[in-house]
Amino acid sequence: MTEKEVMESAEKTLIHVYNRFPVVFDHGEGVRLYSMDGKEYLDFASGIGVMALGYNVEPYKDALKDQIDRITHISNLFYSEPMEEAAKKLVKVSGMDRVFFTNSGAEAIEGAIKTAKKYAYKRDGAAGDEIVAMQNSFHGRTVGALSATGTDHYRTPFYPLMGGVHFAQYNDFDSVKAACDDKTCAILMETVQGEGGIHPADPEFLRKVRALCDERDMLLILDEVQCGMGRTGAYFAWQNYGVKPDIVASAKALGCGVPVGAFLVTEKVASSSLEPGDHGSTYGGNPLVSAAVSKVIDIMEEKDIPGHVKALTPHFEARLDELVSSHPSVLSRRGMGFMQGLVIREDVKSVAVVAEALSNGLVTLSAGGNVLRLLPPLVMTKEDIDEGISILDATLKEFD
Repeated sequence: MTEKEVMESAEKTLIHVYNRFPVVFDHGEGVRLYSMDGKEYLDFASGIGVMALGYNVEPYKDALKDQIDRITHISNLFYSEPMEEAAKKLVKVSGMDRVFFTNSGAEAIEGAIKTAKKYAYKRDGAAGDEIVAMQNSFHGRTVGALSATGTDHYRTPFYPLMGGVHFAQYNDFDSVKAACDDKTCAILMETVQGEGGIHPADPEFLRKVRALCDERDMLLILDEVQCGMGRTGAYFAWQNYGVKPDIVASAKALGCGVPVGAFLVTEKVASSSLEPGDHGSTYGGNPLVSAAVSKVIDIMEEKDIPGHVKALTPHFEARLDELVSSHPSVLSRRGMGFMQGLVIREDVKSVAVVAEALSNGLVTLSAGGNVLRLLPPLVMTKEDIDEGISILDATLKEFD
């Protein structure tokens, strides 16, 4: 099929829930993607934060091929060596104690919410406990995750949603405290808001929320689906703050391309919440995806990917700040590590910048609040960053 034929067929057969750009990617190599017609693109999106190690990584491919030759799936009614290895490595790099593997980030959030509710149920001997989540947040598109997503346009068509969720203002501790009452069992938030426009948590805010949870025996749930697995210069963004959650959700770069997520808990939570029969997943953590998780962590440790991101972040931020100072179409920059956002002037529209950058050979993303979102593979070099900035510079001139 030609590129045009693929796009025309897809428009006839797929449910139209994505406004896709007119490109059919065929393969990738390193930090570059190649379309069916042979055009090369530098990737500053990594599949919305998934392809942390880039493309066509031989050790990763070999691990998956080896597992395919052995066994790809077995029921969770039995033990699996790949799952045990993946869990052990994930516990090590996270500093958490126990893991439940899911198929996605939204499912990880669902499991985290259920865990918090069961914790409160066992503690109090009664159901009915509630969650405080944040305005401008995004946690997924399943009903439970959507119920905790504090952005109206995602939620409104699907009411009634799960009850018992109250919203506070992100980075406003007084707002969070006011939203909590004696029925609150958990506070749920992204350590760095992604879809909402790249907003990192203020350190003092996160510390105060942690202290409030400790004071009232509420659980702190951190959503690190997008900002975790090395993206901020640490395996998990909360490790930059010195504030440990009770539950953390992970996905995206956790598997670097296979559909896998996880929620992790402390031993205190694990011993006082979910029991056999409370939760499950047919495919969650099967041998194939577990082999991927295990190899991803191996590669990240061997190459010190979080350290690489931390070392290059000052250069990345400095180059982005140059764009802010030189282009009237860009108002400001914010972010952490390789999770950065450029706030675009309202009359320009970030999605138009994304389209123009794509035509210039650079893959980027947009986010809430008219933000150009940049999530490059974590293996980017200084030279790759400079090349991307050069393309952005030329792109933004079209909107100044």
